[in-house]
Amino acid sequence: MDVQWILVCHGCLTLLVIVSFLCGQWPIFQNTFIEKIHYFLTVGAYDYFLRFMLYVFGSKGRNAILSVEYFCCDRPNPTLQAFYLAIIAGTYYIIAVSSFDYIPGYYLSEYHRYTSFLAVGVGVVLFLLTSFSDPGTVNALNVTQYISSYPYDNIIFTEKVCTTCKIPKPARSKHCSICDRCVARFDHHCGWMNNCIGEKNTRYFMAFLLWHFLLCVYGTIAIALILAGQLKEFKVIHILTVYYGFENSFFSLAPHVVQWMLGAYNTQILLMVFLAVVSLLLAGFSGYHAHLCLTNTTTNETFKWKDYISLKMKINEAKVSAAALKASISGMTGEAKPPESKWKAFFRKSPLEDVEVIVKDNIYDKGFFSNLNEIVFPLSTRRSFLASKSD
Repeated sequence: MDVQWILVCHGCLTLLVIVSFLCGQWPIFQNTFIEKIHYFLTVGAYDYFLRFMLYVFGSKGRNAILSVEYFCCDRPNPTLQAFYLAIIAGTYYIIAVSSFDYIPGYYLSEYHRYTSFLAVGVGVVLFLLTSFSDPGTVNALNVTQYISSYPYDNIIFTEKVCTTCKIPKPARSKHCSICDRCVARFDHHCGWMNNCIGEKNTRYFMAFLLWHFLLCVYGTIAIALILAGQLKEFKVIHILTVYYGFENSFFSLAPHVVQWMLGAYNTQILLMVFLAVVSLLLAGFSGYHAHLCLTNTTTNETFKWKDYISLKMKINEAKVSAAALKASISGMTGEAKPPESKWKAFFRKSPLEDVEVIVKDNIYDKGFFSNLNEIVFPLSTRRSFLASKSD
């Protein structure tokens, strides 16, 4: 029983760390202990580690760690790619070793041995497509076509020249400092793929996310059906109700069923919980990127719009505050007015409430179907783009 509770506590702690690391910056967790754990995992722990290295080994030790950080985070490297392959291969191997003996079972037929392998294989293929496909590199040969395809909105994108590539920057493009190239319709640089996500490979990236979400859901349901089949095969409910006299109700039987499963199938339960948690995280991440695709926005543009709206709001608030201050000064120097009623003063609208609301004007959002078509069939792969390039 002690081992079972250790496994439960380990699973809960793992879930807390994963959620804090991946979701701790979300607004819903603001000013909570999850946000503090996220800060410690992403910033605080590394900062303390650097101080420790500086204290123990001096500047040479600290510089060595910074060199490793530069290699892992600021230059292309396959570390996370290898980590992904290790995770998916290791998880599939553990599932095969621990659970394939129960297939076929009461609820699962034998073909799930082969469909599971096929599903993992498709996921790896999508991973390779996203990792090694061209994200939409902008160069001197195609820059004119990209400028024609993506007009400048003169709000967050204006005519500029990339100081590194020495070519004009098309709207929606960005120079990736890690890959050292300009990428059309730049979304973000993905360390897991060791590649940028841009105009040409966003479709592969979305397919990768959605497929792995479905893969985790499939794994969770399959293991749950294996456990349900074992529960049925060993007639656990019948034994608990007939021989031990427990009431045939969910709340009466659930603790004893869970105890039996933790004792006999703890590996399967941990795998099921792990896959369920990952599927929830992938659901959120996939939903976020699906929303971006269907509104023809990128992660990079989301941050640009946020900065632009914040700046304009501050400017407008400053203008309104200056106008209110000027009016109050002119009122003081003018003729004396009778004192204002306390009720009027209470209900009087604040000058800051007159601040103009900044509306996001995304000229690239052309509607649901057009936006989806642009993801599935990128502009640079169409005949019009290729014809203008040949001209």
